[in-house]
Amino acid sequence: MIKVEGLTKRYARTVAVNDISFEVEKGQIVGFLGPNGAGKTTTMRILTGFLPATQGKASVAGFDVHESPMEVKKRIGYLPETPPLYPEMEVSEYLEYAGQLKGITTGDIKRRTDDAIGRCSLGEVRSKLIGKLSKGYRQRVGIAQAIIHNPDVLILDEPTSGLDPKQIIEIRELLRALSGEHTIILSTHILSEVEHSCERVIIISQGKLVAQDSVANLTNRLRGSEAVALEVAPVEGRPAATEVQQRLEQVSGVSRVMMKDARDGRLVFEVESLQGRQIRSELARTVVNAGWNLNELRPVGLSLEDIFLQLTGAEQKDEQEGGKK
Repeated sequence: MIKVEGLTKRYARTVAVNDISFEVEKGQIVGFLGPNGAGKTTTMRILTGFLPATQGKASVAGFDVHESPMEVKKRIGYLPETPPLYPEMEVSEYLEYAGQLKGITTGDIKRRTDDAIGRCSLGEVRSKLIGKLSKGYRQRVGIAQAIIHNPDVLILDEPTSGLDPKQIIEIRELLRALSGEHTIILSTHILSEVEHSCERVIIISQGKLVAQDSVANLTNRLRGSEAVALEVAPVEGRPAATEVQQRLEQVSGVSRVMMKDARDGRLVFEVESLQGRQIRSELARTVVNAGWNLNELRPVGLSLEDIFLQLTGAEQKDEQEGGKK
């Protein structure tokens, strides 16, 4: 649905986007991540036709962004970080106007407006002035204008920026509802939103692509070892936590055992393996053979924040070291 090949954008001596390539399949929700100034917004503006690329190619639904910009714009719904709203207009009035700008016919405009209002839960404010709405509702209106022409692709730049926790949850649920019919690229600084909403992540740093994969696959690549959470319930108060820890440390392939909790008759550990070793089955066998109750055994992944900091930190370190040579 979206294909980017060798995309580069230069401003005088500054390289905002540096030879990045990626693809997004139809129906996916992809998180587009990077530190401030990494090139995320520049890439989004190139994809939407707001900026020309210096080099490389980008296509949406088979249409080249440079060669067929109007065809691309018909197939994209764009929500910039600051929604393009007119505070003096009513919600329904504004959406009808946005629909007309996007080429929706007069006979179809009311149906499309009502549909966008319904999908974005704007019914109770449809007759209110946009300037009187809360920030959460204004974000919804921004998303409604992006979907009113039923585009193949939604490109959303910081859609939850400045929202309170309740509003963030509401926008998250809205995006999940939209994902079945639209391919979505979502840029955000709230990493937990990407973990909750996105199937894949694309991470750029200093204009360069540093990773593109699922969160689970990135965890495996970066860690290179297995980590599991293990909960043991001793029988009749025995054994003590130290004995359980010592027994777990003796399991073949285990590199480290960390005590996480010991209360209410529960002993919780995080156990890490050596590089390339799988330890879950042996851990379970050890606990059961010792006569203890195994309450839980589950994999523990790196958080997206850990992944993000490792990848972008490594890129920045390489850049700094290269500059010293």
